[in-house]
Amino acid sequence: MVMFLFVVSCFVFVTTITWMSYQLAEAKAMNPVSAGAIGFFLSLLPPIGLIFVAYLALKEEPRQY
Repeated sequence: MVMFLFVVSCFVFVTTITWMSYQLAEAKAMNPVSAGAIGFFLSLLPPIGLIFVAYLALKEEPRQY
């Protein structure tokens, strides 16, 4: 039972970080597919995945001329 909860929580964490990376990159006018893929791979190491999401959240939006 404990192993099942661990696997489910890891799955939820990975999908959440991937989705957040995609949504933030889409809002910041970046390539959301590549940011989602990078977020997926970095979420396998949780602290680094969280740092990546924080980076995307704090990144300034590009100016539109």
